[in-house]
Amino acid sequence: MDIKIIYFDLPFWRAEISRLPLFIANIDFEDFRPSDDEWDYAKENGKMKDGTIIPFRELPVLLINGESIAQTMAIARICGKLGGMYPEDIIEAGKVDQIVVAVENINALLSPSMKESDPLRKKAMRKELTSNELPTYFGYLQDILSANSSDWFVGENMTIADLAVWSLLGWIASGVIDDISAEVIQPFEGLVKLYNQINKNPRVKEWKIQTYYYDKDQSDEYADDIPDSI
Repeated sequence: MDIKIIYFDLPFWRAEISRLPLFIANIDFEDFRPSDDEWDYAKENGKMKDGTIIPFRELPVLLINGESIAQTMAIARICGKLGGMYPEDIIEAGKVDQIVVAVENINALLSPSMKESDPLRKKAMRKELTSNELPTYFGYLQDILSANSSDWFVGENMTIADLAVWSLLGWIASGVIDDISAEVIQPFEGLVKLYNQINKNPRVKEWKIQTYYYDKDQSDEYADDIPDSI
């Protein structure tokens, strides 16, 4: 099977929930990260220079056996199934989907402040996010996680749902989003435990080291002062 994941040179959750299931399962794939020029061409023409179709002129895109598949959830389902991290049972599959969509919703909450050019308004928006909206959503996720005795969101093993939350938490914990403190995660012990548990997975550690965003000497534990940055 010929597999290629096309996404920017970033460890963002939209790509990691598809890259990692393949890597963890030792499934060969091309991790293609286009240059700015390549992406400008694709946006203008709806395809890469090699002819790969970019259906909505957005990334990520999965190229599998010559066929282009767009949209984060569609790609993650395929890669999750290939890597054994997406359930066959329709109810469990729905439970996985709801977590990934919740992560998309949290991403959507953050998006307006990313686009805001006024620094004072941006700061106010992020204060509101930190005080209300993010803790509310994290509480929902915490409740769902706590209801499953395995310490995973669905079933007895790690799924793409866990990877989506892990990558989102890492984005926030890294401190790269100005005026949103990593401390917003601290009250949610189950989410912190999940985050640390995935960080300790040998294949996840290998993936992070072999890509560009992880220091081998960094702690695997979420900490108040120095969170594991991703």
